Amino acid sequence: MKDLAKTVLEIRDLDISFHSASETVHAIRGVDLILRKGETVAIVGESGSGKSVTMKAAMGILPSNGIINSGSIVYYGDDPEGSVTDLIKADKEWLRRNIRGKKIAMVFQDPMTSLNPTMTIGKQLILAISSHEKLQKKEAVERSVNLLREVGITEPERRMKQYPHEFSGGMRQRIVIAIALSSNPEILICDEPTTALDVTIQDRILDLIVSLQQKRGLSVIYITHDLGVVAKVADYVNVMYAGKIIETGTIYDVFFDPRHPYTWGLLSAIPDDESGGELYSIPGTPPYLSKDPVGDAFAPRNPYALEIDFKEEPPLFKITDTHYAATWLLDERAPKVERPADLTRRIEKMKKEAADYAKG
Repeated sequence: MKDLAKTVLEIRDLDISFHSASETVHAIRGVDLILRKGETVAIVGESGSGKSVTMKAAMGILPSNGIINSGSIVYYGDDPEGSVTDLIKADKEWLRRNIRGKKIAMVFQDPMTSLNPTMTIGKQLILAISSHEKLQKKEAVERSVNLLREVGITEPERRMKQYPHEFSGGMRQRIVIAIALSSNPEILICDEPTTALDVTIQDRILDLIVSLQQKRGLSVIYITHDLGVVAKVADYVNVMYAGKIIETGTIYDVFFDPRHPYTWGLLSAIPDDESGGELYSIPGTPPYLSKDPVGDAFAPRNPYALEIDFKEEPPLFKITDTHYAATWLLDERAPKVERPADLTRRIEKMKKEAADYAKG
């Protein structure tokens, strides 16, 4: 872990609502997150937990009905002057020209919605490059070809003339990654980058992103519901539920010593060859945040909920210097609750696999 590495992005007490004619949805309710240079941070949780909204706020691409009520998203520049910018307070046009794509780039879930079906791949790459840099056409074409080659596209000169529909899903995602890297960003945000792909291609895309991260010194944020993906790539994990981070720690903290019952459920839902073909499913559904929940938002779905869970929201309890969880089970007055036996078996198996991998 890179505890002493330079912080490149810091989110503090982020609070976001979405307004419509009939209601207000309180989507993000006080999120804190730190990304350091060269690290990979994962944000994990079910759909609707607030993962993508948090990072769209950092990119300055919230929908027009999204309102940031409070908080800060601070980008620490990599320039010699060491500039510090609160992205929430920055002018939107300045963000578009100086941050979005240039310093912070994003790879979305479905490459077909990220690519223009009426334009060749080459033209889209050249357009992405020229939006931030003034280059001669020959230089832009050369860089585009090199980018395609870097992300594993064969015969890049010929591929430049093709359209998105002429590529497979995995190849299109590689092209989207090339576009995201076209202006040499410092931070890469990957929003469910492998969900639309089959398992074999998923692993290749993850390997590609890890390779590019190491080569370019990128800091990466993964947004995903899949803890299997997180296990392969992350240094730190933030588990989100109902617009809040409810457990945070290193990859070892969260996978080997999970403390929140919601994290227990997510880990139990990872496919396992000893589970008899049946995947665990967390009962119930996430709350609709048209009004703030009373107590712990997870309480109605939590088989280990205490009486206080329905009355008062738990704070983030400190477990270690790197590991925190928002559950009343960590209060010194709470009864001792053991995590599920099947999950304990899974964790012991993961520990053994990690030890075997470390031995080579």
